[in-house]
Amino acid sequence: MSQISLPFDWHGDARDGDFLVSEANSQAVTHLERWRDWPVSVSVLTGPPRSGRSTLARHFARMSGGTIIDDAQGQDEHRLFHAWNAAQTDRRPLLMVGLAPPASWTVTLPDLRSRLAAVPHVAIAEPDEALARALIARAFDRTGAGYAADLPDWLLRRIERSYGAIDAVTRLLDAAALSSGRKISTALAKEALQDAGFLPIVPPDPSTDQRE
Repeated sequence: MSQISLPFDWHGDARDGDFLVSEANSQAVTHLERWRDWPVSVSVLTGPPRSGRSTLARHFARMSGGTIIDDAQGQDEHRLFHAWNAAQTDRRPLLMVGLAPPASWTVTLPDLRSRLAAVPHVAIAEPDEALARALIARAFDRTGAGYAADLPDWLLRRIERSYGAIDAVTRLLDAAALSSGRKISTALAKEALQDAGFLPIVPPDPSTDQRE
């Protein structure tokens, strides 16, 4: 797993940091970095909530001098159509950013629908194991929360592997550590997750629970 330096809004922070690149998002990163090779001057980037898609788009805009339209699937269709045409005329790349692929957008304007059908689309997937572990560790590192070395792996076996779940759980455990004045151990994590009603996707291994 590699990284690219850019402002990364994990937990809403505006601090500079590193955008972690793994198999979950490397195709999207490569596509944006090769904007000069796009067949048309427009592409669509999608990804789950908290995946960093908007932050990656801003990096693209700084790198290419292009423009971005965030939450594109909810924007006025005429705005999207005119932005598309301007990108071709001015040869200034346009990146539309959204949650879902263009094929699922509700588009009534025929000319826009035909253009979206031909646009390159890249997606950020939910985090793979390496990225999820790194995001958990970085979330705690950024808040300054002390945590047990085995905590990221322990959480990976018990929570949904998604950006949203990682965000929610790390926020929860950081708050629990602050209120208790304790380091985030697996025992504290288990207690906090049970109190909050989080259930593991994969049942815990009884042999590992004996050590926790």
